[in-house]
Amino acid sequence: MEKKEIRKRLKKKLDKGRYEHTKGVMYTAACLAMAHGYSVDSAMLAGLLHDCAKCIPNAEKLRLCKEHDIPVTPVEYENPYLLHAKLGAYLAEIEYGVADPMICHAIRVHTTGEPDMSLLDKIIYIADYIEPGRTLAPNLDWIRALAFRDLNACMAEILRDTLKHLSSRGGAIDPITKMTYDYYKPYQKGREIQ
Repeated sequence: MEKKEIRKRLKKKLDKGRYEHTKGVMYTAACLAMAHGYSVDSAMLAGLLHDCAKCIPNAEKLRLCKEHDIPVTPVEYENPYLLHAKLGAYLAEIEYGVADPMICHAIRVHTTGEPDMSLLDKIIYIADYIEPGRTLAPNLDWIRALAFRDLNACMAEILRDTLKHLSSRGGAIDPITKMTYDYYKPYQKGREIQ
């Protein structure tokens, strides 16, 4: 399916704010792909579809995961909004015809991350965090600049700030996110979680 057709479908399935965010991630992913020598088309497609399951109601996310044998962790059962990544990867392949497993994988890991991510995985994870519509994250200007210089260091900074934010709110932390931070922590420049 062409990106133009996917955009038309997503505009109907996503709320206005989510659709604007999606466009921001798509274009930010393209910029990061250019800066780091990755396929711009693949990055744009992954960015466009990364939240394709975001606006599905939580009960429906759980039902669809069960129906399609998509594993659900205890943290995801408690916080089913997290399932939009796994379910989105499935929908990207089945509903939108994405045949590239690298694109589907980048969609699947864009919320929790995972240790030793591929270049596309990191591009989508970071683009989701730094796209122009994002304004509330700490150190955002610095993290945006870092994204174009060192993806591994940028991953470490984003994961650090994400874990601090979730801990301060008492939010659920997926163990994979902590494992991902532990993997990327050596790339930091002396800024670990206290």
